[in-house]
Order: sequence, then structure tokens, then C-alpha cells
Amino acid sequence: MASYIKKRIASFRYAFQGVATLFRETPNALIHLIMAILAVLLGLFFSISATEWLAVIIVIGLVFALESINTSIEILANVVVRERNESIKKVKDLAAAGVLLASIAALAVGMLVFLPKIIELFLK
Repeated sequence: MASYIKKRIASFRYAFQGVATLFRETPNALIHLIMAILAVLLGLFFSISATEWLAVIIVIGLVFALESINTSIEILANVVVRERNESIKKVKDLAAAGVLLASIAALAVGMLVFLPKIIELFLK
């Protein structure tokens, strides 16, 4: 049982190391982080509802998860295949498309949640 717990703790340590690597080595992750912080600050400022928080948190998590997966695929592909390979290019492009689509969804959620509140603020 103790061995099982130690392995679980180690797996969390590895996961947090992955998060650190993501933000240290992936410039786009820093852009996503800045946007996520902005969304959280806007959420606090506008006192958004629980449902709005749920949408914002889900898309933030989705973007970070997909950015992590995309970065993993790119690193692995670069190690496995050193020369240009059309299949690897497609895989990398598709992984990047996943991040792009999640980012567009996050932008849409942000606009739906915050734009009416920003407009209302300026109309007062």
C-alpha cells in the first residue's frame, strides 16, 4: 500500500514538472496563461455567475490541456523523425489545429460572457 501511495505522489510530481516545462519552454502557453489570468480577473471584476465561471474554467483547462498535448507531440515527433516527413507534418499540424480550435472556442466563450458586461460598463 505504501508503495502504491509513493507511486501516486511521484506521478503528481511528474505532472507538475510537465506543467512547469510547458510554461518554461512553450511561448504560446505563456500567451494562453496571460489570457487566462485576464479572464479570471475580468470574472472577478464583473462577478460572473457560477455558470459563466464554469464555461470560462472549462475552456481555459481545454486550451492548456491541448497545448500540452500539442507540445508533447511536437517534441516526440522531432526526436523520432529528424528529416522532413509529410505524415509527421500532418500530425503536428492537426495537433496545432486542436489548440487553435480550443482557443477560438475560448475566445467565443470570453466574448459571450464578458462583451455584454464591458459594453454595459461603458454605456453607464
